[in-house]
Amino acid sequence: MTRVGVVTFPGSLDDQDAARAVTVMGLEAVPLWHAAHDLEGVNAVILPGGFSYGDYLRCGAIARFSPIMSEIIDAANQGLPVLGICNGFQVLCESHLLPGALIRNDRRTFVCRDQRLEVVSRDTVWTCAMGEGQEIDIVLKNGEGRYIADEETLARLEGENQIVFRYSGLNPNGSVNDIAGVTNRRGNVVGLMPHPEHNVEELTGPSLDGRLFFESLASFLSARV
Repeated sequence: MTRVGVVTFPGSLDDQDAARAVTVMGLEAVPLWHAAHDLEGVNAVILPGGFSYGDYLRCGAIARFSPIMSEIIDAANQGLPVLGICNGFQVLCESHLLPGALIRNDRRTFVCRDQRLEVVSRDTVWTCAMGEGQEIDIVLKNGEGRYIADEETLARLEGENQIVFRYSGLNPNGSVNDIAGVTNRRGNVVGLMPHPEHNVEELTGPSLDGRLFFESLASFLSARV
């Protein structure tokens, strides 16, 4: 069975939600503690949303130096699939596994809403079961979700197909170029602000579109066997 590690940092908020989503999708959720030095042979890792280390200094800035992140960075650079959700996206940027940074929303308020996204790239581990141009509905909740990057980085992201999602319709936080999620060049590391783990059960989300992330992972891993 595919084993998906879900990291818990001090201040993680959605680690249990992510673990439940993994289980609902028929995969095995493996809890990974921030101070551990072992990934326990997982096939993929999720960095969940929340407020790791109380968001001191900057969101994700302290979590980046957790012992478990040293293991994840090494494994990601060797191809391990990693999904960073909200605070997890911030941690990935702080770890330089993904380019750019996340800063306070332009509205200076916490945003919580059902958000429509456009799938820009399906050339990643986490989106290969989606269609380019497809629109999906995913829960969004953040106060520092505004994606920024310098002009050179933005040009590279656009030119090398590393923008994975854009906000469709309303841009909820002022992210440059409506960017909601990006990937590394290899396509195994994806970070996004919205929360797909909240969209796998009819009771708790406006859609079941979050399932597409886990179906993509399963499809990618099965193709490698």
